Amino acid sequence: MNIPEGRRYQISLGGRDLVLETGKYAKQVSGSIIVRYGENVVLATAQMNDQAGDVDFLPLTVEYEERHYAIGKIPGSFMRREGRPGDQAILNGRIIDRQIRPLFPKDLRNEIQVITTVLSADQISDPGPITAIAVSAALTVSDIPWDGPTACANVGYIDGHYVLNPTFQQLESGESSLELTLAITKDAVLMVEARADELPEDVMVGAIEFAQKELAPVIALIEQMRADIGQEKQGFNAPVDVSQADVTLMQTEAEAADLRSAILTSGKHARGEAIKAVRNSIIEKNVPNTEAEGATQRIAELKAAFGKAEQKIMRKMVIAERLRTDGRSPTDIRPIWIEAGVLPSAHGSAVFTRGETQVLGVTTLGTGRDNRLIDDLGIESTETFLLHYNFPPYSTGEVKRLRGVSRRELGHGNLARRALIGMLPSQDEFPYVIRVVGEVLESNGSSSMATVCAGSLSLMDAGVPLKKPVAGIAMGLVKEGDSYAILSDILGSEDALGDMDFKVTGTREGVTALQMDIKIKGITSDIMKEALNQAKAGRIHILGQMEQVLAAPRAEISDRAPRIMQISIPTDKIGTVIGPGGKQIRELEAMGATIEIGEDGTVRIYSESGDAAKRVAKTIEGLTATIEIGKVYEGRVAKLMDFGAFVNIMPGTDGLLHISQIAEERVENVSDYLKEGDIITVKVNGIDNRGKIDLIRPELEGKVKPRRMEGGSGGGGNRDKGSRDNNRDRNNRPRDRR
Repeated sequence: MNIPEGRRYQISLGGRDLVLETGKYAKQVSGSIIVRYGENVVLATAQMNDQAGDVDFLPLTVEYEERHYAIGKIPGSFMRREGRPGDQAILNGRIIDRQIRPLFPKDLRNEIQVITTVLSADQISDPGPITAIAVSAALTVSDIPWDGPTACANVGYIDGHYVLNPTFQQLESGESSLELTLAITKDAVLMVEARADELPEDVMVGAIEFAQKELAPVIALIEQMRADIGQEKQGFNAPVDVSQADVTLMQTEAEAADLRSAILTSGKHARGEAIKAVRNSIIEKNVPNTEAEGATQRIAELKAAFGKAEQKIMRKMVIAERLRTDGRSPTDIRPIWIEAGVLPSAHGSAVFTRGETQVLGVTTLGTGRDNRLIDDLGIESTETFLLHYNFPPYSTGEVKRLRGVSRRELGHGNLARRALIGMLPSQDEFPYVIRVVGEVLESNGSSSMATVCAGSLSLMDAGVPLKKPVAGIAMGLVKEGDSYAILSDILGSEDALGDMDFKVTGTREGVTALQMDIKIKGITSDIMKEALNQAKAGRIHILGQMEQVLAAPRAEISDRAPRIMQISIPTDKIGTVIGPGGKQIRELEAMGATIEIGEDGTVRIYSESGDAAKRVAKTIEGLTATIEIGKVYEGRVAKLMDFGAFVNIMPGTDGLLHISQIAEERVENVSDYLKEGDIITVKVNGIDNRGKIDLIRPELEGKVKPRRMEGGSGGGGNRDKGSRDNNRDRNNRPRDRR
């Protein structure tokens, strides 16, 4: 059998072997790489169409596919096959896209498809970073024009030390105070995504520098692969670019028509109309006869040239004058206004408005039945904190068809969730499932960061004991040669025309999350340090504005939120509370509560009424409590007998109050002293070896002689030896007991 050998490359990364293989599998695609890391095995393929598409952007798609056979399972769906990728798969695909997109030629218009498949997952560490490495290698050795290679890794921070590619256990248990994903080229940082436990800025920068050093051998390995087996890159038909002469013409005309004043017009839509008016006047001047032959083409060329001229003028204003499109300096934050408690029926709500970006944050408190099962290739778990980000078209004044949740909405929501989750109380402290929704009502830059602010405020409005308020800010960058300007609280236009979108969230003490995307080939760690420090100043300013409206969580949760009580029961009593076929727990829930029982015996009782929760808790305690000799109980007379009364002292537990213990004087008829349903106070006198309970009246102690028990502990006798024994006991009792 002639099995192809392929090529194999290997180095050590983070204490484990990283193996890259090619030439053996999926050989018909332009670039194909298998990567092995521990028992994680991934396949990455890359292919480009020969012909350019009729589009004005790079048509790149990145798909991250997970197969349940990778962990030896059959999918749980009705069809028993994989469907839409899960949230984590989509987020991993976004990370790969963000690291490779900036390195394609800007005028490439051929459709490119990157497909990654997780073939084997060890459920110990995340296969996402090695999948990104596989994509980098596949593009590097393929014939697709791409200015790589790149490398990617996760970084943790445990006991003051950085850890490369930490395990799921280290991340999920809280052992690591940092979960950072980073992609680099040989010389610069491309992409960063992180969650942190209020870490200072210098620790965040240190993590990035650590990863750069650790990933340098991966870059060198892929470069060696390119030297050994790399294909010649394809040529492509670049679209006809805007002529420099037209750009110069439009820039000159725009400056003469005072485009600068139009750019500085207050308000997003007013600014757009002012700039459009300048453009139309210049085009009308240069193409006076719109009906002439070739006029339509000429107008299109001048519009494209004007766009480039506008970008040049705006960037020049930022670099040379430190002046932005809305008149702010690079460090200025837009005006902020905030409202809390705006929705009467919601458990918590707040509106956060910064400039022309506005988000309604809404918090809902639910029970444990509202949690979300995580069904991916990592450790099986449930989510008790959900954050959903919605970006409707009206937020930007547009008309678009409403579809499902977009990849962008998922990514922005995940960033906001990571920003807030570290400040939430533990499930032991606050055992609710929490859902926060960020409804973007207006958008002109940094809606995800406004979601963090609105979400933090709505959580506090709901009475969630948030450890500290969290705020977020988006930073931008304009870089021309060695000159650059870092911009705080960027507008949508600055995001579109700038070189970086760097989002940072945190408390006054430290960073809780960050995300960086760039459009150039990378930035240095010095620029990142400066951006982080500038972001800190902006974040503290925003927190000050938030604290003026809501400085701390409300003392009580909303009246509309379910009430909760938490008790613990012995694990061997769990079956008692559930009952045969769930009968007992159904009876308990019929009292007006929802009940959850953990494997450790933790019982959580949710109810719209606090009184109902207390009643259920008392009943459960009765079902599971151990009767103690000498303890006093309040009981209900359940049944009268000739020889005494059976008293229910706990749910399902009766004791016998003998006729000799009912009153100080001689009792001939029990019914003369007690009625069924009476509530009386009794004390456990003893328990026999069959578990029978003998009761006495505590107020009669010293006045009535207790019965002696046989075969048990405590005083008194057996409560139930048959009617003959009991009658004999009654007839033989002393006449004078005083």
